[in-house]
Amino acid sequence: MLYDDPDLYDALLPASPEQMAFYCNLARARAGAVLELACGSGQMLVPISAQGVSATGLDLSSKMLAGMRQRAAASAVQVQCIEADMRDFNIKQRFSLIFIARNSLLHLFELDDFSAFFAAVRRHLEPNGVLAFDIFNPSMQVVSRPSGERFHVMRKTSPLHGELIVEATSDYDRQSQVNRATWFISTSEQRDRWVVPLHLRSIYPQELLALLALNRVCLMSRDGDFTGGRFTSMSANQVCQCRFD
Repeated sequence: MLYDDPDLYDALLPASPEQMAFYCNLARARAGAVLELACGSGQMLVPISAQGVSATGLDLSSKMLAGMRQRAAASAVQVQCIEADMRDFNIKQRFSLIFIARNSLLHLFELDDFSAFFAAVRRHLEPNGVLAFDIFNPSMQVVSRPSGERFHVMRKTSPLHGELIVEATSDYDRQSQVNRATWFISTSEQRDRWVVPLHLRSIYPQELLALLALNRVCLMSRDGDFTGGRFTSMSANQVCQCRFD
């Protein structure tokens, strides 16, 4: 699994400066304790903690949390690490900001999963607290790819693994709206050294509004990028901030 190898994950999927700035600025503006769900190796949370913010990270992967502890130690900051499912957790603390970044919300597939997630967030938000997340705006080009057809995704350089080449296949199920992709990650010495699943659900713009309304979540804003650009049908992302009724 990609989420069992923080070094590989960080090499392939580094946070962009725009993403970093968005969540760091939001945490600073909220001026309270911050919880990141599906925090991974702490790419977002460690810089937030470095601003003097009380930061807690929750993830299902113990290996990714170990990576976050290493990152925090290297930056001489403290973060609280909790291994738990974002659909069912109890931290016994409330937060002014809870966020889930970089499409991680799309690991939830069923309506019951989303209901459990929003209920858990509701229990842990302060009054007038904010839930923030970003998910991609589904692309017809991506979901219409022929099943099993292998295509190039990216080429990256890793300090640990050297040059990495990623190819993938897609298998989009229109009923569940889940794309069961497979990533084939090669090094210069070994083709397909890692073969990992990457399953993500699509949430379409109008569907998102219905999903939030069903769970009594108020959408405060939805931008099309991380710099406040207006959301349109051509936007690559849905960058959202919400409150609870």
